[in-house]
Amino acid sequence: MTEHPTIAAGPAPEDAAAAPRAAAPPAPEAAAPPAPEIQPVPESGAEVLAPAALPDDRRKLFAFLRWTAAFLVFGAAGTGVAYGISQPERTDIPGLSTESDGRWTYPELAKPALPPGAALPFAPDNEDGIHYAGLTQLLLPAPLGSTPDPALKVEKDGVVAVDTFLEEYGASGRAKMKQEFADDGLRQIVGRGWTTPDGIRTRLYLLRFHASGFTDAFDGCGPDMSLSGVNRIETDGVWGKARIDQSVPDGTGLSVHEESIPVGDEKVRIGCIQSGDVQAVILQSRKGEVLPAVPLHQMVVLQHQLLS
Repeated sequence: MTEHPTIAAGPAPEDAAAAPRAAAPPAPEAAAPPAPEIQPVPESGAEVLAPAALPDDRRKLFAFLRWTAAFLVFGAAGTGVAYGISQPERTDIPGLSTESDGRWTYPELAKPALPPGAALPFAPDNEDGIHYAGLTQLLLPAPLGSTPDPALKVEKDGVVAVDTFLEEYGASGRAKMKQEFADDGLRQIVGRGWTTPDGIRTRLYLLRFHASGFTDAFDGCGPDMSLSGVNRIETDGVWGKARIDQSVPDGTGLSVHEESIPVGDEKVRIGCIQSGDVQAVILQSRKGEVLPAVPLHQMVVLQHQLLS
């Protein structure tokens, strides 16, 4: 037999029977129920329709619809956020790491100080793009982890002799190029070379002319150049498709080229930058037929920034 819990308030059942009952207050007069809505009497044999939902039922229905709508709105918003995160490049989203895409790590870059009163290249008072900074100071530094290239003969202050620079070209055209340098106002060549652990050998040259018009006449960087050991050169198609801001001011120009297949013992890529009175020539090579394009593209962008 189940015991019922003791009710704390009120007398025990046996005492409640003996205790006199208090007179109960008169019950308040009940409010008259609202008059029922008069419904038309259906004709004989017609189906009687169920009455409309009561107010409580309508509130429940409306609440259900509101929550359903809210769920759909938040669900759609969540889907939109997921789609937005999946579309951009991972490097565009802060906090998400990504594997290396082949770019090299360089020391912190800074443009060199100019002599007092000298104008920046392509400033309103220097529209010809004359570079007044030391030419060696405008050279892109070697990336971290690289080794200086002992095969590149560099003199004091990074100066490269004309004959040393011409060794990059085919022997049959060197004499003509040397004469053109003398005729077209070549002032100086500086260079820097290095090799990275991935086996890429890089040579970077800056050629300074007396004016930008002489730089325009230089034809030693482009698809028609005759490099030593290279049969044919073509425009780098990847550069044109790369998401790189290639807009440059008047008096400057960027182009990237590569050795056409079949290649020799080494694959070669070339970067060309014309900036006022300075012409940059970037050569990269590696044994075999595979030479990634990213390091050269990165170099072209950074070297152009130093010359702008």
